[in-house]
Amino acid sequence: MAAKKKAATIRVTQTGSPIGRPDDQRATLVGLGLNKMHRTRELEDTPAVRGMISKVNHLVRVDEA
Repeated sequence: MAAKKKAATIRVTQTGSPIGRPDDQRATLVGLGLNKMHRTRELEDTPAVRGMISKVNHLVRVDEA
């Protein structure tokens, strides 16, 4: 049997509040699975996720998992 490759992941933690931010930035945080301060999610490292992170990079911290 061939072993499946594990997809690269990144750990994203919300560090900033969406209060007073545009609705699209708030929706991007929800799309990343973040909706409260200091929540952390491990996400697949894809170009789509990287694009979402770059849109709200002032509200999140990214660590390589």
